[in-house]
Amino acid sequence: MEPFVEQNKIVSPATIDRYFKSGGNREIYLTASEDSFTAIISGLSAKDVTLISLFCVENFEQHKGFTLLYAFEMRGAGNVVILLRHLKGQTATSIARIFPLAVWFEREIRDGFGVDFPDALDKRRLFLHEVYPDDFHPLLKSFKNQPIATQQNIATEKEYKFKEMSGEGVYQIPVGPVHAGIIEPGHFRFSVIGETIFNLEIRMFYKHRGIEKLAEGKTPEQCVPIAEAISGDETVANATAFCMAVEKISETAVPARAWKLRMILLEMERIYSHMGDMAGMVLDTAFPTGASKFFILREEILRQNKTLTGSRFMKGIIRVGGLDRDIPEHTLKEFSNYLEQFSPRCREAIDMVYKVSSVVDRLETTGIIRKELVKPLNITGPAARAAGVPIDTRLDHPYGLYASVTVRTATGSDVMSRFNVKATEIKDSIELCLNLISGIESGEVSAPIQIKDGYALSLVESARGQNLHWVYIRNGIIDRYKVCTASFCNWQAIEHAVQGNIVPDFPLINKSLNLSYAGTDL
Repeated sequence: MEPFVEQNKIVSPATIDRYFKSGGNREIYLTASEDSFTAIISGLSAKDVTLISLFCVENFEQHKGFTLLYAFEMRGAGNVVILLRHLKGQTATSIARIFPLAVWFEREIRDGFGVDFPDALDKRRLFLHEVYPDDFHPLLKSFKNQPIATQQNIATEKEYKFKEMSGEGVYQIPVGPVHAGIIEPGHFRFSVIGETIFNLEIRMFYKHRGIEKLAEGKTPEQCVPIAEAISGDETVANATAFCMAVEKISETAVPARAWKLRMILLEMERIYSHMGDMAGMVLDTAFPTGASKFFILREEILRQNKTLTGSRFMKGIIRVGGLDRDIPEHTLKEFSNYLEQFSPRCREAIDMVYKVSSVVDRLETTGIIRKELVKPLNITGPAARAAGVPIDTRLDHPYGLYASVTVRTATGSDVMSRFNVKATEIKDSIELCLNLISGIESGEVSAPIQIKDGYALSLVESARGQNLHWVYIRNGIIDRYKVCTASFCNWQAIEHAVQGNIVPDFPLINKSLNLSYAGTDL
């Protein structure tokens, strides 16, 4: 995305619409007065506009106090419009009745900053569980990172209240937060009649790490490892997104060779992530023979990552301005040769799945995510494309040297459709890597950078969907770092996908999305 324009221009309901379609691929900051805010939000809801993030900044630029930033995109338009709402106190009206996705965002802001939404649909805590003190708001500037005293004996009235479902034959099945096997914690509360699920409520943030607070006061270079740690299997996507925001603020042009190598690594991350997802789907249909082929290929890709970067998850190579080091030509050539023989083996593994009718029967019509949910919940990535919505950040908001991307879609909206989309995207990623290697030029892999003050937003297409990073630099250090991965929004899609399915199909539905707990529990 290009640098922002029309910074802090005050807009009205009648004028905001044109900024989405003003051309280019830009982030546009507009200020809404309290008098016009409600009318602007109502007007946006009637258009093909999606809320992609909502976050708070304390003492933003010249405003003393809290500023809420509402980020919107319009399908088919390149611009992202960020609506600034400067609060006079510590309360704000909720927009969740108009943009349902805002429920989690508003709860997150309340926990982090203490900003209250009196008319909110849901006033429960989000990432601050019961053990945290009542007046604890860790994103306030007044709070300094240090150990805190947690509450040991939680009063009954302070316990988290799950939604109550009642009726003849209704009972609840609590699953987690601790699970069997190597998996991060998350709680799933099912309401069922017999084996059929008619409601699911998800609770996350059992491993909240305070990443956004940890970034405050650090230099951009010091924050790259923090971005990498957001979610291990999105190391490259998040490190690249963070660096893109800093490079935009500092007006730094990344060398072409560095961008092509970044793109190769981004696509490698997509390949091994999809491989793991497909293996999980097949394994949960009780077909371990088919799953083993994907697991083997995924392991090989991780070993290729180690050869290319020194890390199986490609940590430590992305840096502000480009890459930390070059990848030798002979290594790229050997990698290209590997991909040539990897492709037919991948096709063979996929074809084996299609030939087993019992597997196909389990995948088809299971876990349907209805197309009409994509916009209000900001569902992105393969989950949206499998529902027939052709969105991809690489195409909608091009970055780096992404010029054209074939957006693979399906119409079934079920687990089978997500399997098909991911299978096809692996093929596309292999072809893209081969083309990048064959056309890569020699040259520098990093550019000198002079860190400047300012703020910028970046969007990347991770394997799971759209990841958003917003960076605010003041006096050369990070003043505010906001991250919203695709998992944060897509988790809410699972609550809808399981309805009408039986309990044993939940693991299969969950694996088809394979969302990140860590990428949500920042």
